[in-house]
Amino acid sequence: MFLQKIVVGNLFANCYIVAERKGGKGIVIDPGDEGEKIIDIVNTNKLQIIYIIATHAHIDHIGDVEVVQQTTGAKFLLHSQDSPFLKDPRLNLSSMTEKPRIFPSPQMLLNDGEILRVGEIEIKILHTPGHTPGSICLKINECVFTGDTLFAGGVGRTDLSGGNLKQLQKSIAEKLLNLPPDTQIFPGHGPESTIGKEKRENQFIRI
Repeated sequence: MFLQKIVVGNLFANCYIVAERKGGKGIVIDPGDEGEKIIDIVNTNKLQIIYIIATHAHIDHIGDVEVVQQTTGAKFLLHSQDSPFLKDPRLNLSSMTEKPRIFPSPQMLLNDGEILRVGEIEIKILHTPGHTPGSICLKINECVFTGDTLFAGGVGRTDLSGGNLKQLQKSIAEKLLNLPPDTQIFPGHGPESTIGKEKRENQFIRI
């Protein structure tokens, strides 16, 4: 499997490019900024991007969706409960920047348990509300892309519009901590980890 992380934007969000192999079909997860850099990696590795998937609809994770979409022709996917964020700069947090923005509607709305197939890759959607109502994690093979739900040593904020601490705790406990301990975590910010390491060391979710 081809996997490359790119740290983008002022908030240092992690964008991931995942494909079956170099020259194969793939997806872009959370293109929050620096779309040209993302496209350069896509082109260098001759990837065919089928989907652009946002783990949630905050500006640092969707800021350059349109840039990547215009170049690749990929479909933009988002969980149904975060769709309203696209049309509200206060909810998508672009109101906190110099340029409040409204984003186009996704071509597909995602739901919990849904499975997408891109070439040889199978992507399982895990609905993990708490950071936002429509936050999702993406499980691909022995990896899970956790967005702003779970970080190495931390968890996502719940003090923003639509955040809910109890929901976040429930999401992590029921959707993530029951994954095999060697499952690799690729979060929306910061370094990688594993489910086992977070169970042992993350003071916010220690059980």
